[in-house]
This record gives sequence, C-alpha cells and structure tokens, in this order.
Amino acid sequence: MGEFGGAATLPADNNVAFSTPMYWLYELGHAALDPARAVADATRLYFRNPANPLAHTTYGKSVAAAMEVFERTTRVYRRPEWGIDSTVVGAERVPVKIKTVWERPFCRLLHFEREFTHAPHRPQPKLLLVAPMSGHYATLLRGTVEAFLPNHEVYITDWRNARSVPLAEGRFDLDDYIDYVVSIFHMLGGDVHVVAVCQPAVPVLAAVALMEADDDPYVPRTMTLMGGPIDTRVGATAVDKLAEERGIDWFRRNVITKVPFPHPGFMRNVYPGFLQLNGFVSMNLDRHLEAHRQLFLNLVKGDGDGAQKHREFYDEYLAVMDLSAGFYLHTVETVFIKHALPKGEMTHRGRKVDPAAIRRVGLFTVEGENDDISGVGQTEAAHALCVNIPAEDKVHYLQPSVGHYGVFNGSRFRAEIAPRIADFVLSHNGPRNGKTGWKPGAKSGLKPAAKSSAQVA
Repeated sequence: MGEFGGAATLPADNNVAFSTPMYWLYELGHAALDPARAVADATRLYFRNPANPLAHTTYGKSVAAAMEVFERTTRVYRRPEWGIDSTVVGAERVPVKIKTVWERPFCRLLHFEREFTHAPHRPQPKLLLVAPMSGHYATLLRGTVEAFLPNHEVYITDWRNARSVPLAEGRFDLDDYIDYVVSIFHMLGGDVHVVAVCQPAVPVLAAVALMEADDDPYVPRTMTLMGGPIDTRVGATAVDKLAEERGIDWFRRNVITKVPFPHPGFMRNVYPGFLQLNGFVSMNLDRHLEAHRQLFLNLVKGDGDGAQKHREFYDEYLAVMDLSAGFYLHTVETVFIKHALPKGEMTHRGRKVDPAAIRRVGLFTVEGENDDISGVGQTEAAHALCVNIPAEDKVHYLQPSVGHYGVFNGSRFRAEIAPRIADFVLSHNGPRNGKTGWKPGAKSGLKPAAKSSAQVA
C-alpha cells in the first residue's frame, strides 16, 4: 500500500472539530462492540467446525467468512511481534536474538544479534535503521530488517506508544527526537551507517548536521534517506497541501486529545493512532474495501494462502500507536507548514541546523516513482542542501513502479533497492580521509555506489 508508513497523514474529515473526549468516545465505541465481536467469533467457529454439515456448504462458508471480516474490521489490533528468529549468513543459517541495548522513555534501540558459528568472510557493517514515528510500530520495517540482516549488524529504533508513557516522564518533541538520534550515534561509537525511513529523514539529517558542525567524532559513515519529506514544496502531495492550507492552530484544535484511563499515559496530550489510521485508509478507501471483499471471497472458496496474506498485511497495517502531541505538532509545523529545513530556518533548541556543515558523511537518497506520501523530488532535495559532501559521495536513486511502501519493503525493495544501499555502505566502510571525506571502498574493495549500481538522478 502506497500510504503505508508515510509521513504524518491527516484525518479525512477536515470539517469536524474534535474535543478532549474524542479518545474516550472512541474506546467506548470499541467496548460497546465487544459482545458483537464475541458472537461473531463464536458463529465463525460454529460454521467452520468440520462436524457441522453446514460447514461444507456455500452458505456455511459465507456465514463464517462474513463473521471473520466483521470481527477483523472492528477489533483493536495490538503491537505485532517481530517474528525474526534466524537469518542466513553466507551458507549458514544462524539464530537471531533481539536485545535492547539503549533505552529512553519514548524509545529503545534494538539489536538483532546474530550468533555465528564461524565468523563471516564478508564485512558486516553496523546499520542503524531509524523507523518512522508516524503512527505504526517499528515492526513495519520487518521486511527491511530481514533484507539487511544477512550482511549487516542491524539496529533499529523502537518507538514507544505515547499512551504507554506516563505523564511523569515529561514531554517529547522534534528537538527530543534529534537528541535521541545523536545519543544513539554516540552509543554506537560512530562506526555505523544510518538509514532513515520516511519521516525520520528530517531529524536524522538535522542530527548529522549538528554533529558535523561540532566536528563530532561519532558522526555516522553514511546517511541513507528513503522517501522522506526533506522539502515538501517539491512534488507536493495532497497531504502536504492540506497541512499548509490548514495551519498549525487547526491541528492543535482538531486532532489533539488526551489519553484516557486506564492507560499508563493517562492525561498525556497525543495525536491518536486511530486518527492516523483514518487518514491512511481514507487516502485509498476503494483499495481497502476491495481488499476486504477479496478476503471474503477467498474464505468462501477456500483460498487459504490469499486469506493469510491479507491477515498478515492488515495485522500490521491496522496496528497503530499514538504520537506525543508535542512531537506531532512540532513536526507538522517545521516540515510541512514552514518548510524550515530547506529554507535554512530550522533550529534545534535555538541553534541553527545547517546541512552545509555535513562533509564527512556519504549521502544516498531513495524515492519511489509512484509515492503519494513523499512526492518525487522531496528526498532528493537533500543533495542541494548538503553542498559540501563530495559529488562522488552523493547518490540518488529513483525506483520505478513503486509507491511509498515499496521504497522500503516488498520484492522490488529486496531485489533492486537494498542491494544498492548495501553497495553504497560497503563502498564507504573504510576509514575517513581526514576531515574532508572518505576513502571509498577502503575495506570493501567496491567502487563508489554512484559509479557502480545506483542511478544518479
């Protein structure tokens, strides 16, 4: 789905003013449907029981299918599991253990630790995946993690659901996000390549710029920005235009609410996940309705594979998290309304963010031809801002025939995008050449990605 995992998406009904009780009413509505869901689930099991003669008829299959579709479209989806317990390194399948190696109130850093029997011959660069904080959990990048695990030491930011963070832990905004990223770079010791997927492109670029301005030795080796809203004036989408038209006060009045009891974050101001999901679904409503109609037909005709693919996708797609109101409003205003970064007006705690300070970090940008969240050209704009990165260390790649989700997941990502990122990472995995840049390919023996497999736009 093109909108899957994109930048902050807006509610579909832009004429409705929401108030503080919004979250309470939402949860009350779900609670009211609990008896109906229980009856639907019991009915589904009854009409699927092989001992029931009706289970083998079209009528029985249709009833069971209808009950499953009803139950799935009205349930509250919980945080999905990673489901990654092994990977293949070389010719060896090795177990993977997921460990928390860094933690703050709103985020923890996960390390997918591979347990080798024999040390791999190929270099295994550290790769930090900065997951989007845009309504979905970090498990959205499960396929991204799986693609890089065979040849990289993978870490990922696992953002917490704001409704699970007690009010006593304090607020969280875009400045805090940048601080978290800098802290993670320090923890990893600088020997790392960062990949920012979608929304994190701006704060990651800002963090690197601030570190470079300070000659920070822990700055990452390379920075890959994927489908990120660096300059939303370029190829503006419907989401970008609506944000600029409404202004920040509209968002503050209409989409911010308080977390209800008994969640740990009781009374915290948040942008609730169910509003974000409403925005996601409304952008492609026909496609979602057709997907559920197809689920019904697959269940009736006994197409287990088709039904299971639907379940797996929507178990992830419909699991949403709340965002801290401070972070959401700060991001919308900075990125989508003021366009502060490309205008040279972005600040971090009163200090100017200057991408021109970046000189030692390789830059790779990736966009999808059919991206309806971050339009074509928005991520590539980073190249014009990072003027002091040597030309041979800057690469842009436009992936044909993919939407927003396809930029970081799916078959084309695995076959065409991930290998280019891996090539770029390896070609910049050697020691830095003083303060001016890299010796490309110092360890990998590969040519710079700009001259090998990636396409320069």
